[in-house]
Amino acid sequence: MANVRKVRCPQCGGEALWAPENKWRPFCSERCKQIDLGAWASESYRIPVQAEPSEFDGELPDQPAS
Repeated sequence: MANVRKVRCPQCGGEALWAPENKWRPFCSERCKQIDLGAWASESYRIPVQAEPSEFDGELPDQPAS
């Protein structure tokens, strides 16, 4: 394995081999891969968003009479 690229494990920060031999890549181990999967499953990873104010500012538009 000459010139095998090493990357940081996104879970623990340790070294992980970026090669077909590492079946958990980009993670360093099965444990780190499972921790990451659990975080996704529990919705721990979220992208913060800021709600846009609506054009009605929370009020409902006038409904046509039926």
